[in-house]
Amino acid sequence: MLDQVRIVLVNTSHTGNMGSAARAMKTMGLSNLVLVDPQALPDGNANALAAGASDILARARIVPTLDEAIAGCGLVIGTSARSRTLSWPMLGPREAGQKLVEEGRRHPVALVFGRERTGLTNDELQKCHYHVAIPANPEYSSLNLAMAVQTLCYEVRMHWLEGVSLAEEEPVDYPSADVLEGFYHHLERTLLHTGFISEGHPGQVMNKLRRLFNRARPETVELNILRGILTSVQKPHPPR
Repeated sequence: MLDQVRIVLVNTSHTGNMGSAARAMKTMGLSNLVLVDPQALPDGNANALAAGASDILARARIVPTLDEAIAGCGLVIGTSARSRTLSWPMLGPREAGQKLVEEGRRHPVALVFGRERTGLTNDELQKCHYHVAIPANPEYSSLNLAMAVQTLCYEVRMHWLEGVSLAEEEPVDYPSADVLEGFYHHLERTLLHTGFISEGHPGQVMNKLRRLFNRARPETVELNILRGILTSVQKPHPPR
């Protein structure tokens, strides 16, 4: 799924920023880099700052227009500070990461970054379904390009890992209400048998035990173990 996420850099002026962005991408498992009309091509400085991610630079697509970079994408999110002149649906970084992962399972998606000094133009921003703003310190919100790429790629990775973790989890089999009720009756009979509770006043202790097991919510296998323990307590044991 991470291969479906395109990181698009528009009109980047410093080749070092291309390399640093590639490094930020690779640390988060992303590899699909698109350079739109860069002011210079990746060079030795870019490879040096890529620090082991030069393969991302080598595979990067270089296209003349943003339209070509986002062609075929079902979702495009552009990075932008909040604008008073262009009202557009805004996302936070976590929301953006979530949307990119969710939709990236169905079609290619793009995360677009603008020029180092001026960002994306209004025309470019209007090609995006959403805008994302990183809520940096308003008194000093100076994020360089690679920092912004790293922050947003991190959010993509976190949501992707969450989905992988859920997919790998074994489905949990919980006992039905009637099976759980059978356990409570078995528990009560056993506690009466051992003399832990009295025939006339079992309620208070049993209510607390019900609350305990409801809070713990044992799985079916665990409940079967508990039933086995209760059965072993009830059996007469030969003297040693």
